[in-house]
Amino acid sequence: MQRRDLLKRLGLLTGGLSLPNLTQAQTFNAKPQRVLRIAHITDAHIQPIIGAAKGFEKCLHHIQNLDIKPDLIINSGDAIMEAHGRTHTSADRQWNLYNEVLKSENALPVISCVGNHDIWCEKETAVSFNDGKKWAMDQLKLDKPYYSFDRNGWHFIMLDSVQSRPDGSWYTSNLDEAQMDWLKKDLRNTPALTPVMIISHVPILSACVFLDGRNVKDGNWQIPGRWMHTDSAELVDLFYKHPNVKFAISGHIHLLDKVEYNGVTYCCNGAVSGNWWFGKYQQTEAGYAIIDL
Repeated sequence: MQRRDLLKRLGLLTGGLSLPNLTQAQTFNAKPQRVLRIAHITDAHIQPIIGAAKGFEKCLHHIQNLDIKPDLIINSGDAIMEAHGRTHTSADRQWNLYNEVLKSENALPVISCVGNHDIWCEKETAVSFNDGKKWAMDQLKLDKPYYSFDRNGWHFIMLDSVQSRPDGSWYTSNLDEAQMDWLKKDLRNTPALTPVMIISHVPILSACVFLDGRNVKDGNWQIPGRWMHTDSAELVDLFYKHPNVKFAISGHIHLLDKVEYNGVTYCCNGAVSGNWWFGKYQQTEAGYAIIDL
């Protein structure tokens, strides 16, 4: 239908009315078209006992046998059960099992980031922590702990949520100064009309962290810095300056939620292992997420 004919039918051609929305008339009935399908797996926690490998194998088969097969898999961390506090031999056995199952039972490309359980620490020091993270990166075939890439019109940013504490003791969840500077530059360099998806192991903004344990003490909420990014406010402010940031996914908590804030959808997508391979965790079943962009 020509624009002039449309206006005649609406009886609005005369009178010089301003009709800014009518230029969109031909798109009102357009259906969104999927440009990419992603399977999001997180917190697989592979180990040689309690059937974890078989469970992970079943998950991979389920993903690849969907009527509409995903284009890729995103693994947002905690691929293995536990490296911290274990011997090098134990951690190595877990990584070997994870990679064996992935190699033999999966034909889709996998894009990963590091989770806290992936990091082996021989000692409670920053040096040992960073060495352990590097080992996890090698197992996941990562050159850098954080990076970005483009696919089918979307820009993807893989973050490193897990940092050693200043005193060298285990970890906290945030972006270090170098990574925050890199993220700001990456977003500035991304075209304003290109939608952005953020991937982190630890949630940037989450509702379920309040329900993961007894977190009210002396009448106040007390959420550990390991459960949600301690720099959430800074990240939320940064995303607000870049309206093309549309979506952020995470794992870590093993619970399922969806938070909408300032035009960004934040999803904590449960865990492949559920309650560490003992059924569901609270009300959340073991599983994975399918994301259609």
